[in-house]
Amino acid sequence: MAKKLWGTRFKKKTNQLTDRFTSSITFDQRLAKYDILGSMAHAKMLSRQGIISAKDGRKIVSGLNAILKDVVNGRFKFDPSAEDIHSNIQELLNKKAGEAAHRLHTARSRNDQVALDTRLYLRDAVDNLASLLSSLQKAVLKFALGNIEVIIPGYTHLQVAQCVLLGHHLLSYIESLERDKDRLVDARKRIDLMPLGACAFSGTGLLIDREMVRKELKFAGLTSNSIDSVSDRDYIIESLAAMTLISVHLSRIAEDFILWSTKEFNFIDIDFSFCTGSSIMPHKKNPDILELIRGSVGRVEGNLSSVIMLMKGLPTSYNRDLQFDKPPLFDSLDAVTDMLEIMRELFANIRVKKEAIVSRIEDESLFSVDVVEYLIKKGISYRQAHDIVGRMVRDCLDKGRKISSLTVKELKKYSQRLDADVKGILNAWASVNLKKSFGSTNPGLVKKQLAIWSRKLR
Repeated sequence: MAKKLWGTRFKKKTNQLTDRFTSSITFDQRLAKYDILGSMAHAKMLSRQGIISAKDGRKIVSGLNAILKDVVNGRFKFDPSAEDIHSNIQELLNKKAGEAAHRLHTARSRNDQVALDTRLYLRDAVDNLASLLSSLQKAVLKFALGNIEVIIPGYTHLQVAQCVLLGHHLLSYIESLERDKDRLVDARKRIDLMPLGACAFSGTGLLIDREMVRKELKFAGLTSNSIDSVSDRDYIIESLAAMTLISVHLSRIAEDFILWSTKEFNFIDIDFSFCTGSSIMPHKKNPDILELIRGSVGRVEGNLSSVIMLMKGLPTSYNRDLQFDKPPLFDSLDAVTDMLEIMRELFANIRVKKEAIVSRIEDESLFSVDVVEYLIKKGISYRQAHDIVGRMVRDCLDKGRKISSLTVKELKKYSQRLDADVKGILNAWASVNLKKSFGSTNPGLVKKQLAIWSRKLR
């Protein structure tokens, strides 16, 4: 049993149930690297300030370096009986540095120590997520460029609506993923503040140098209030909120692909390596990976709700409840990291069924808005144009006849402004080329956007 950092005053041992319930080593062990880096910076500062001797400072840093090597190389053996990772590392340091190790905790509490470790850890984790988002964007962009001539039927309310370039649809993914990156970058500003020196919650009377520790650990700034330093978890909530939106966006992409891979849509074929079969139906090829991505939103959002509920009733300053901020944070980071990596690889393993899609964009209902706008350009009001095309759809498309099969005389029955040239816009390429507004599905504009993103992501 590792010695407790606070046990001297206690007249009897804590109950085993207490030890088991309060222990956090099973999940906070992933903070080991950051706990050591923070402790090394703290020891250097204490030594330079003359609070501990230079000799003791060197012994502490040397011992911590040895432990760090074991952590990095995977040789570190976590003590399951330790109360937390801080106690675990302190016990090991006691063996390596002797009496000098007892000076490390000078001018420091586990309250500001864990706040520091979590910020260090989350800073790296957020950077990794931002990098994964960029790599996913590149995979989407490559997929879009490889299918630049593909037009698909677009949907609203899951009903066929208008033609759009597949690349235009894919660019919408890139845009949402960019907002996800922006949110992470913004949250990182609040993460990147150094809390060590707040101690338990009121600071210290010893002449520490917080600025030195900040520089050593490459933080952008210092926290300004010692009470807030140990009790703030906004940066965790912000990060969880950003991850929740990432998971929502990945879920929507997954849902598109689940639909598109069905025989009813038949737009894409997902590689077998990202599908599973059925234990009873030999013919099945199920997009289970995408379904699990879609289903993971509840898990990630639940973690966000968990931490918000954890924080809502706490009095200001440190409370032990804050120990439970880490399992949901770590779980969401693991889940979102996995989803981003899988989705990136998935894009490299999808085949577009171009021939099947071509047959789907011959549906002339896709061009009804183009006919409305044709009439508007001829001076007819929007309301009148909408009614005219509505009657054409009712009399022709609803009865299985194509508008393009109407004679000029038949067209004139609907409006004298309708001429034979209207038939020239009743095809997918004409439809997308007619779109002119910035951000639309016009092929020229889409190519420009693809070029912009190619430069931006490069």
